[in-house]
Amino acid sequence: MRRFALLNVLLLPICLHAAVVAAAEQEVSESTPRNNNITPLQQHQTVAAQAWGLTDDEWAKFEHLQSGPRHYWSPQLDPLTTLGVEAESDQERQRYAELQVRLEAKRAERELAYQQAYTAAWARLLPGLQPVQGMSSVENTSTSTRYALFVEEQCPACQARALQLVKQGVQLDIYLVGSQGKDDVIRHWARQAGIAAAQVSSGQITLNHDRGRWFGLGASRPLPARYQQVDGQWQRVD
Repeated sequence: MRRFALLNVLLLPICLHAAVVAAAEQEVSESTPRNNNITPLQQHQTVAAQAWGLTDDEWAKFEHLQSGPRHYWSPQLDPLTTLGVEAESDQERQRYAELQVRLEAKRAERELAYQQAYTAAWARLLPGLQPVQGMSSVENTSTSTRYALFVEEQCPACQARALQLVKQGVQLDIYLVGSQGKDDVIRHWARQAGIAAAQVSSGQITLNHDRGRWFGLGASRPLPARYQQVDGQWQRVD
């Protein structure tokens, strides 16, 4: 299926967050009487929590997590993934996973409907002219550059970061540190991270045993760590 540059912008998690919160703010402002005792910041926090299906306490926990190490490990990670990764019980983890599935299903439905409308409009207004790919700087960044992502087992942040990059369309060579050359270990890790077989078969993602590369870079934990090759030299990106 042809991917249009215009729609790639919609796939960024930070854009999803902004769109979700903006829509909820408009709905609340139109339907809820203003309480003069509530500050604008408190109102924004309540609206943001409702937009993601969270309670005020859960939103406060998300903000607390993002003020600590999680902010540096996984910047711009969405609230549901953040809370799910840091969940303290299977019940919590399942709740956030189900909320995220429902929210992303709605997003996909809207984006598909717009994609169809866009395709129809292009065919109607510019018949015979093929849409130009690669016009968006976001698309150029995600498709022309390939990154190496070093991860390890028992690392929820590694799984979350990999999934976040995959959703953005980033091309990744994933290296599992400490896999000891066992294919079943890396396959299990990929399933846990939510990486689909189609993403591997298409070449967007490759799954690799580290085989000492991580230590060869002279790097140190914490993981995950993303690298980019520049002028023949590997440079850490985040």
